[in-house]
Amino acid sequence: MHFSRPAHLFASLAVAALALSSCATSSGSQLPPASFVAMQEGPGEDYVIGPLDELTVNVWRNPELSAEKIQVRPDGRITTPLVNDMPAVGKTPAMLAEDMRLQLSQYIEDPLVSVIVTNFAGTFSQQVRIIGATEKPASIPYRANMTVLDAMIAVGGLSEFAAGNRAKLIRFDKQAGRQREFGLRLGDLLKKGESRANVMLQPGDVIIIPESMF
Repeated sequence: MHFSRPAHLFASLAVAALALSSCATSSGSQLPPASFVAMQEGPGEDYVIGPLDELTVNVWRNPELSAEKIQVRPDGRITTPLVNDMPAVGKTPAMLAEDMRLQLSQYIEDPLVSVIVTNFAGTFSQQVRIIGATEKPASIPYRANMTVLDAMIAVGGLSEFAAGNRAKLIRFDKQAGRQREFGLRLGDLLKKGESRANVMLQPGDVIIIPESMF
């Protein structure tokens, strides 16, 4: 079959566009509505401790070995009674508690150790970032059961000229090894109280809010 030059060019562009679409982030998808589950005050069990987080360490029946308001140093370590320079960054609270238990077992018999994150900054991968047309763009620590509504309350809502229903959520899909893009209806959620527009967040999510064209 013989193509005229314009037709041949159009066909080539169509093939190129199809190839690019297979590699690009998925766009326009919608996330399911969030079920009504209260956001936890602290991080979930899978939270990864980061620099400047504040911890409470309890050693059962050994109050002299317990400690409160222990800040993770910038070098990622903590020091408590009988535990010096213990690496904390990159561990969950349960992992850190187990490492401390092993070290304390050199001094006391069968210690029971618990670690609670009482004030946390969150590592980069544990944050939710809200950028664009909002009152105060920010990176906020992810909390268990956090929703889009929780995040928007934290940043003061939409700005005056925000196009809330054209907002996007960017999420890295570890299984697929690529980013995915989902549409958000922030205008319906915040201005009309549309509960079905509220969705669950995950650590590392990025919310992008464009401005209205008029």
